Amino acid sequence: MEYSLIDIGANLAHDSFDDDRDAVMQRAADAGVSTMIVTGSSDSSNIRAAELAEASDGELFSTAGVHPHHAADYTDESDALIRDLASKDVVVAIGECGLDYFRNFSPREAQLDAFRRQLEIAKDTGLPVFLHQRDAHDDFVEVLEPALPDLSRAVAHCFTGEGESLREYLAMGLYVGVTGWICDERRGKHLHDIVHIIPDDKLLIETDAPYLLPRTIRPKPKTRRNEPMYLPEVLHVVAQARGQSVDHVAEITTRNARRFFGLRLSE
Repeated sequence: MEYSLIDIGANLAHDSFDDDRDAVMQRAADAGVSTMIVTGSSDSSNIRAAELAEASDGELFSTAGVHPHHAADYTDESDALIRDLASKDVVVAIGECGLDYFRNFSPREAQLDAFRRQLEIAKDTGLPVFLHQRDAHDDFVEVLEPALPDLSRAVAHCFTGEGESLREYLAMGLYVGVTGWICDERRGKHLHDIVHIIPDDKLLIETDAPYLLPRTIRPKPKTRRNEPMYLPEVLHVVAQARGQSVDHVAEITTRNARRFFGLRLSE
């Protein structure tokens, strides 16, 4: 089967792609990854992600938001920029936003404030939310859950948690994004035992490139930089763990991504 996969989270605005971004996109297309959502995570990357999407031939879309690592830099100007970018056709979600207490690169109060403000933007614009959560589950749920009735859709990007939090997110109606973390025999083994819990209509796949290179790729790549062309590796591992065919998981995740981001793509 020829795939037409959608990578829902690729940090193509990252400077590690500056020297060969066109080649990276071509390799993705050759691997059956037809569409990529370029993640925005700061004022500068939001602008760059939208520029890349607008300059593409329809294979790139983008998000606009401020990652919790950068929450201390969230200003009224940041808020206005996200709202301005959200009016562009290529911008299909608000985020990456949420909470990260693992590294605490920004004070927790700043993270909470930026998270709440971005949820308000999502409410106002009707765009879905691209969510980040690490080691902050309780506060994350406390902020997100009351907002959900006024949000169109939300995805727990790069889910790495345990079964209890997965079930809670699903009960809240979240979509769930799975990355190459599931391909890591050291840190992601538990995901093999719980990924089947995700209903067919809530599953999404992503690379989070240039991060989280799947460790199951053979032969082993010469560089540790992840690329969207490796999304089929995530697809295969997810399908195996779910006890489903690769073709089935390819079909449902592509359909889900189109629905989640409101994409109108040719077959």
